Amino acid sequence: LLCRHGCRTVIASRNLQRVSEASQKLIAATGQQCLPLSIEVRQPQTIVAAVDEALKEFKRIDILVNGAAGNFLCPASALSFNAFKTVVDIDTIGTFNTCKVLFEKYFRDHGGVIVNITATLDYRGQALQVHAGAAKAAIDAMTRHLAVEWGPNKIRVNSLAPGPITGTEGYRRLGGKFAEQASQFDVIPLQRAGNKTEIAHSTLYLASPLSSYVTGSTLVVDGGSWLTSANSFSTLMDFWAAGANKNQ
Repeated sequence: LLCRHGCRTVIASRNLQRVSEASQKLIAATGQQCLPLSIEVRQPQTIVAAVDEALKEFKRIDILVNGAAGNFLCPASALSFNAFKTVVDIDTIGTFNTCKVLFEKYFRDHGGVIVNITATLDYRGQALQVHAGAAKAAIDAMTRHLAVEWGPNKIRVNSLAPGPITGTEGYRRLGGKFAEQASQFDVIPLQRAGNKTEIAHSTLYLASPLSSYVTGSTLVVDGGSWLTSANSFSTLMDFWAAGANKNQ
C-alpha cells in the first residue's frame, strides 16, 4: 500500500532470501522501487549498515515501520527465562534500536514518522501472553516518551495495535483458526476478524500527512475485539496443550 501511494521502500528482515522474493513481488505489483536488506534488530550494527545502504540508495528516509516481533502461546508457569527475554529483546529492545539508529542517522536533522506495531494484549492481561504483552506495553510507553522528546525535531511517533488479522503468521500461531471454528469472533462488536489491508490502511494513515497532528498515540485496529472477547484461561490452556505448544 505504501508503494502504491508513491513510496520507495525498504523491507528488512533476518532472512534476506525471503525479503528479496517479497521485494520482487512488490516491484512487479506496484512499479515502485523496493530494496531488500538483511537486519537483526537485536544487533544495532546490522541496523546501522542497513540504514547506510538505504540512504546510499534513496538519499532520504521519511518513514520507519517497526514490525519485528516474536510471539507464541505459553502460560507463564511454563515460560523459560530465556523465552521471555528473547521476546523482549526482539520486540522492545529491537524497536528502540531501530528508532535510535534512524534518529541519529537521519530523523534528528530531517524529521520523520515512526509507526510501532504493538498489541492490545496488556489491556486486560491476556492469558498465555505475559511475554508479548509486557514487551508490547513497553513499546507503547516508548512511543509516548519518544513522541515527547523528539517532537521538536519534527518527528511523529505512534503505535498501531491490531486485533486478530487473517492470513498472517500470528493468526496461524496464536489460535486464529481455533477461534474461528469456535465462533469466537461472533462476540467482537464487528463480528469478524480483520484483514491485512485494513492494517495497511491504518499504517498509511499514521505514516502520512493525514495524521500530521497525531503523535504519542496508539491506534487500536481490532474491530472492538479487546472490549468484548473472552479471555478464558482454561480454554486457551486446552488449545495450548492440544498442540499450540509445539509452535514455540
